[in-house]
Amino acid sequence: MAILKRLLVGRPLATAEQEHQRIPKSIALPVFSSDAISSTAYATEEILFVTAVAGSSLALGLDVLTPIAAAVAILLAIVVTSYRQIIFAYPNGGGAYVVSRENLGENPSLVAGASLLVDYVLTVAVSISAGVAAIVSIPAFQGLATHRVELGLVLLVFITVANLRGVKESGRLFAAPTYVYIIVLAALIAFGLFRSYIGDIGTVPFDQEAFEGTREAGGTLGLFLILKGFSSGAVALTGVEAISNGVPAFRKPEPKNAATTLVWMGIILGTLFFGTALLASRLHPFPSDDETVISQLGRVVFGDGPVYVILQFATAAILTLAANTAYAGFPRLSSIIAQDGHLPRQLANRGDRLVYSNGIVVLAGLAGLLIVAFGGITNALIPLYAVGVFTSFTLAQAGMVRHHLKLREPGWKRNTVINGVGAAATFVVLLIVAITKFTSGAWVPIIVIPAIVLLFKGIRRHYRRVGEQLKIPSDYKPPRMNHTVVVLVGALHRGVLDALAYAKSLNPTRVIALTVVSDEEQQDRIEKVWAERTIDVPLEIVYDPYREVTRPILRYIDELDSRFQNDIVTVLIPEFVVDHWWGHLLHNQTALLLKGRLLFRKGTVVTSLPYHLHEESRAGDAQ
Repeated sequence: MAILKRLLVGRPLATAEQEHQRIPKSIALPVFSSDAISSTAYATEEILFVTAVAGSSLALGLDVLTPIAAAVAILLAIVVTSYRQIIFAYPNGGGAYVVSRENLGENPSLVAGASLLVDYVLTVAVSISAGVAAIVSIPAFQGLATHRVELGLVLLVFITVANLRGVKESGRLFAAPTYVYIIVLAALIAFGLFRSYIGDIGTVPFDQEAFEGTREAGGTLGLFLILKGFSSGAVALTGVEAISNGVPAFRKPEPKNAATTLVWMGIILGTLFFGTALLASRLHPFPSDDETVISQLGRVVFGDGPVYVILQFATAAILTLAANTAYAGFPRLSSIIAQDGHLPRQLANRGDRLVYSNGIVVLAGLAGLLIVAFGGITNALIPLYAVGVFTSFTLAQAGMVRHHLKLREPGWKRNTVINGVGAAATFVVLLIVAITKFTSGAWVPIIVIPAIVLLFKGIRRHYRRVGEQLKIPSDYKPPRMNHTVVVLVGALHRGVLDALAYAKSLNPTRVIALTVVSDEEQQDRIEKVWAERTIDVPLEIVYDPYREVTRPILRYIDELDSRFQNDIVTVLIPEFVVDHWWGHLLHNQTALLLKGRLLFRKGTVVTSLPYHLHEESRAGDAQ
C-alpha cells in the first residue's frame, strides 16, 4: 500500500520545501482560472436552453443572446475589479469568507464560507459532467453516452490523484490543455466571425428532432425567461473568486502576481464568452442534449477535420480540468475555516505533498455523490450552481465597503463606490437566480447553505466545550490515583505471560487477571493451568452462562470502580499478530469489539500488547 501511494502521489515533501511549491503566473492562470474560462464552453448553451425552449423559440433565444452576454461581461468587470481589491486587502487568502469575517461578523462569514464550499463541490460535478458531454459529442465516442456516470467517476479519480501530488505538479500537468483551449476557441471565434461577416459560411443545419425546444420561430419570450436566461449565463462568473482564496500559493510578491493573474483571467473570460455568444447569434446553433453548441459551431466553422477534433478534445479537457480550480480552492478554504474551529481540524493539516490532502479527498467524495445522483447531466446541476456563487460575491463586496469605510485608505471613496455597485449588482443577480430557478433546483442550496452554517456552529460549540474542559485552572492539582491493571485472559499462552510481566512492570496499585467462562469445565481447566504455572497474579473468574464476553467484563470493571476511590483501570489485552494481513480476519475480533466499547468508558485505559508470532518463530529458527 505504501509503495502504491508513493507511485501515485510521489515522495513526501519537507515543510522547508513549501516555498519551492509556489507557482508562477503562467501556471497559476490554468490552476485558478480553468473553472471560469471553461464556462465559455457551456454558458452560451445554458442561456439558449432557457430562452429558446418551452413557449419561446430558437429565433427569439438567439436574438437576446448577445445582449445577455454583454450584461454578463459588464457584471464580470465589476466583480474582477472588486476581487482585485480583496487580494491586496487580504493577501493571506480566504476571499469572501475572510472579508466577511473581518468586516461583517461571524454569521455572514459562515454563510460566505458555506456558499463557497457548496460552489466548489458543484464546480467539480458540473465541470466533469460538462467534460463528459463534450467527449460524447465527438462522433467516435457517442457510444459512451450511456456510460456518463462511469466516465465521470474515472475522470474524477484522475484529477484527485493529480492534485494529491501537489499544486505545482497538477498545475504543470493541466496548464497545456488550458492554453490549447484558449487558443483554439479564440481561433474559432475570430475565424468564424470573419467568415460570417464576409458571407463565406452558412448557419448550423437545424435538426428539429435533436432540438430541445418546440419551434424554430414564433412563440413568446417574456421578461421572466430573459432574466432566467441571464441567470444561466451568469454561471460564467463561477471561479472568479478562486484566485483571492489562493493568494499564498503564488510566488512573491503574492498579491501583485495574484492581481495580475486575476485581470488576465477576466480579459480572457470576458472576450471568449462574449465572442462565443456573438458567433452563436450569427450561426444559429440550437440547444441539444445530443451535441453541444461549441461542437455545432466548430463543425460549421472548421468542418469535420483535425481542427474540429482538436477543438472538441480541448473543450473536453478544459471542462474536465475546470474541476482543478475547486481542488485548489476547496482544501485551502476549508483549512482556514477549520483553523477557526468551524470544521474538523483534520482539514487544517497538510499532507505528504504539502497540500491539504484531507480536503481534496472530501471534495472528491462529495462531487462523486453529485455526479451519481444527477446522472452526470450538466444542465441538471446548473440551477444549483449560481446561488452559492452570488451569495459569496455579494457578501465579499459588502464586506469591502465596510473595510473602506473603517480604514479610509487613499482612494477609499472610489473603491467604496465600486464595491457598493458590485454588491448591489450581484445581490440583484442572486435574487434573479433564486426566484427564476427556484423550482428548477435553486431551492436546494437555499436549504443546504443554512444547514451547513448550523453544522459549522455545532462543530465550533463542540471545540469550545472541549477547550473549556481541557483548560487548566491556576489552582488545579491532579488527585492521587489508584491504578488497577486488568489483564484479560482467554486461554493461557506465552502472550498472556508476557502481558502479566508487562502489567507488573507498570508498578500499579494492583494487578488482576480476568477471564470469562461459561461452564464449570472451562473454569476447572483455567484454574488448573494457573496453579501449575504458580502464577503470582490473582485470577478473577466471571461466570456467564450465555457465552458472552464483552458485557461480563464491563460489569466487572464497574464493580472495581465502586470498590476503589480515584481509581484508573487499565485493561490490558494480549493480542498475537500473525504473518499475513488476511490472518487478522481469523483472530482478535472479540478484542476489537471490546476496545470499541471500552473507549467511551470514563476512567478506563485500554492497551493492546501485541505478541508477534512470526518474529518469535524466526528467532527460534535462528537459535
